[in-house]
Amino acid sequence: MRAALVGLDFGKSDFAASLDELFLLAKSAGAEPVTTITGKRASPDAALFVGSGKAEEIAEAVADLQLDIVIFNHAISPAQQRNLERLLKVRVLDRTSLILDIFAQRAQSHEGKVQVELAQLQHLSTRLIRGWTHLERQKGGIGLRGPGETQLETDRRLLGVRVKALRGLLEKLRRQHATQRRARGRNATFSVSLVGYTNAGKSTVFNALTKAGTYAADQLFATLDTTSRRVYLGESGHVVISDTVGFIRELPHQLVEAFRATLEETIHADLLLHVVDAASPVRMEQIEQVNMVLKEIGADHIPQILVWNKIDTVDLEPVVELDEYDRIHRVFISARTGAGLDLLRQAIADALGASILARNASQAQAADSQGMQS
Repeated sequence: MRAALVGLDFGKSDFAASLDELFLLAKSAGAEPVTTITGKRASPDAALFVGSGKAEEIAEAVADLQLDIVIFNHAISPAQQRNLERLLKVRVLDRTSLILDIFAQRAQSHEGKVQVELAQLQHLSTRLIRGWTHLERQKGGIGLRGPGETQLETDRRLLGVRVKALRGLLEKLRRQHATQRRARGRNATFSVSLVGYTNAGKSTVFNALTKAGTYAADQLFATLDTTSRRVYLGESGHVVISDTVGFIRELPHQLVEAFRATLEETIHADLLLHVVDAASPVRMEQIEQVNMVLKEIGADHIPQILVWNKIDTVDLEPVVELDEYDRIHRVFISARTGAGLDLLRQAIADALGASILARNASQAQAADSQGMQS
């Protein structure tokens, strides 16, 4: 599918990096980016997002290059999408729809598929442009329409029924996760979650630490389903390490909400390993984006170690950096070559040791206060 990529510069510092990311997203979704059209504006045009002159330029490119789709590096409104499709005579996607499409392709587990479908329906319910006959076919259609209902109203109602069913299913899965976590808690198992920007190398780090052999690829959103493994750290004992979905700038809110069941592994972790692509020129912005999502899901209070991965590509040495309180702040590693993995294991073991000391101190304090009361 031949695509034009469209990005408007609204004065943000990460404009070029965001466009590079859109190119990778489009490739990940199976599109062939043929041309990139950019422009500068102070704010989006209400009707066409890009303004009439730029829209005509895109229309000419669509005709000249025989393009099938136009992908915007922004979230555009249903009205803007409708107006653009009328003018361009091809399908128009925004960044949110593109990310949702990639998630739909990559979801493997039953839970992942449920979460993606919910996110897609929540997004698409705001833009019923083409008529949802496929939904009516699934539900039987005839006999379901209320008196005086239009096709659009029927579609909206069927959507609402499906969204409600998916939410109920996710709530059930969430309760199952909570039961599993309580069992781990009773066993006092220290839990570690890998978080980070998409394609930072989380799954490669996970495989290197756990020998799990989960799918890892140099592409955006290679991992959608949480995978957990027990890892033995010698005298320190066992920990449970979980690999989670990657984050990205402007991660659609519907996805964060729908993937809450998966991301709760992150919320309830004892330690976060925040994996960073050391070779990325925008790594500091990526760290900031990940921390924003962690705050949104309520995981910003959990102790965090920055794991600077891919040091083999930028000629850095494996090393541990401490903060002003002598706590481990950063560990420099290469999951691909194995450099620094021993330092990372030791950092996890140290965090486990500190957690056990804190837990014992808390229990002793609670026992003392009970003794004083009695």
